[in-house]
Amino acid sequence: MRNRRRLVSDDSNLGDIWPSFADVTSTIALIFFALVLLSYVRDLVSSRRLAAFEAQIQTSERKLRLLEADLSRTRLEIEAGQARLARSEKDVADQQQVIAASALELAALRARLSGIALLRVDVLERVKRALELELGTVTKQGTPLVRIGDNGNIVINEGVVFESSSYELKPEGLALLGTLALALENVLKDEQVRENIDAMVVQGHTDERGSSAYNFDLAAKRASAVLNYLFETNPRLEQSYGSFFAASSYSKFRPLNPGNTEEAYEQNRRIELSLVLKDANVRKVIDEYTENLAEAQTGAAPVAPAPAPGGAAGAGAVPPPATP
Repeated sequence: MRNRRRLVSDDSNLGDIWPSFADVTSTIALIFFALVLLSYVRDLVSSRRLAAFEAQIQTSERKLRLLEADLSRTRLEIEAGQARLARSEKDVADQQQVIAASALELAALRARLSGIALLRVDVLERVKRALELELGTVTKQGTPLVRIGDNGNIVINEGVVFESSSYELKPEGLALLGTLALALENVLKDEQVRENIDAMVVQGHTDERGSSAYNFDLAAKRASAVLNYLFETNPRLEQSYGSFFAASSYSKFRPLNPGNTEEAYEQNRRIELSLVLKDANVRKVIDEYTENLAEAQTGAAPVAPAPAPGGAAGAGAVPPPATP
């Protein structure tokens, strides 16, 4: 009886149970829909992010390819630059070799030209020593008998050789000129001297007193008198080496002392012996240097420097003048 009442009582509550179940089911469905919607939204957002990431990756890949292309070009440029640098270093090394060779050639040129110039001084010094050894160094008045002038010429004291305003040789001057003739013969026996000396010029100089015409004539006659006596006292000098000699007149136009005192006049009246080098020898030395330099720059084998050119005694020299 009690059980039946309970069942009846339960049946009476079924109407209240079903609405609650429907609410629960709706709520669950709604939650599930929300979850599905949330998952869809999340997937949609993820897809968009993935697309954005993929776009960024593609952009980065394009940039990376551009960078790789730039890197490749840069590498090629570096390699080309290294090749140019290597060629430049080789060119610099070649130029340094050329410069070194040119420096050696220039040093050789200077040595040869210096040798030619020193030869002239050596010849004059040898002649001067020969005169001083034979006749002494000073005159009776205490003035130098002969000396080497600033122009490199041997200067002979005019008072030893000539009287004033005269071209007649003084007896005491003959000894000096005789010794000079032997000394000149001795130096001209040297083949190297003959190869490089074009002429030995006896120069006459006067002081400023008198007309130009008179002084030119007097200086020329004095120079010719000296030269003629050199040949007369030593015939071998004329026979073997006469073509080396010449006489010239400078009148009053090359004074050693510009003053107008007796001392200045005495210094300006003089005989000088000048040695003229062969320009052809100097020119040949320079031409050989330039030729070797050009060949060194083009890579050709340089030509060995030749000694100073020789030739027949007196070739191209000025012949001695006739006696006035």
